[in-house]
Amino acid sequence: MRIGLNAHLLSRQAGYRSAGIHGYIYNLLANLASVAPEDWHFTAFVGRGNPHTFDRATLRQSPFATESPLQRILWEQGWQPWALQHFDLYHSLAFVSPLILLAPSVVTVYDLSFVHYPQALNPARRLYLRCCTGLSCRRARRVIAISHSTARDIRQTFGIPAERIDVAACGYDATRYQKLPTTEVAAFRQQKGLPERFWLFVGTLEPRKNLTTLLDAYAQLPHAERLPLILAGGKGWLYADIFERVERYGLAGDVFFPGFIAAEELPLWYNCAETFIYPSIFEGFGLPVLEAMACGTPVIVSDASSLPEVAGDAGMRVPPQDIAAWVETLKKAFYDGDWRARATQQGFIEAKRYSWRKTAEQTIISYKRALGMDV
Repeated sequence: MRIGLNAHLLSRQAGYRSAGIHGYIYNLLANLASVAPEDWHFTAFVGRGNPHTFDRATLRQSPFATESPLQRILWEQGWQPWALQHFDLYHSLAFVSPLILLAPSVVTVYDLSFVHYPQALNPARRLYLRCCTGLSCRRARRVIAISHSTARDIRQTFGIPAERIDVAACGYDATRYQKLPTTEVAAFRQQKGLPERFWLFVGTLEPRKNLTTLLDAYAQLPHAERLPLILAGGKGWLYADIFERVERYGLAGDVFFPGFIAAEELPLWYNCAETFIYPSIFEGFGLPVLEAMACGTPVIVSDASSLPEVAGDAGMRVPPQDIAAWVETLKKAFYDGDWRARATQQGFIEAKRYSWRKTAEQTIISYKRALGMDV
């Protein structure tokens, strides 16, 4: 069985733009061989100069620099169909399949932010995704969503029947994201000059992360009842309101922006934090919540989209726009050591529901369904 995968969003190197979809594609490709039938082979189409290697997978590099969205679209729709003539199944790993496609197809959809938050994309990319994602889903034999929340969104937005949608949720690297030795954590805390107690957010600085609401609530806490708040992540779009809130409330001495955190350091940041806070109003999955729980950090999430699904019974859930509820929840996190202890233990349990191997296993099941094979 020959499976072709469009993996052009697999970044050549780590960085702000290599998070998210890149991580999902990389870890899926790294695990497919271990769960696929022995006579299956995978060909991943990637951009020019991509250095990655995977077991039982051939990487076929494009002659184009497909890190450019325009060149990637031209490759997907113009060049790619001719490269797929000899494959038994085609898997688009990011939203869109070629308009000309003879092979049976599977398409993965991470979220529909381009529908609900179209301002995040330039008009050309927004139009491409809005026009082609729904069409790709309707033509595909199977649609893979990364959460049940995204699966519901696909059904409601594109009218795809539930029986054609599979969920292959994100995983995490349990060898990296875990409770670390106290000596290692203490050394990192000293190296970075981190306080003994602090609250942490990790994610792109953009409107849907809902950080302005978090800051509105944080500013209402008495100074003696709030911990330093670290908002870590690269600047996305329309982030000026976040910094305006900090200035308006005089929080420069309490709120800190370390910028993008390299993946190698993330487990240490999670281990150092007393509580992880994720107030986002829309997420396809919410991987930082899973990573924080795996590291033994209590989590607080907004009660929106996929976040309750990921946190399970481990975290406190807050209506995303309810400032008063955020104030009370932050106070509880500050004072209630018993809650933090329970949340830590339950977080370990919730995190065990996810792994990249399970992601790959569910993907293989989707392939077999698409091909009419027994599962």
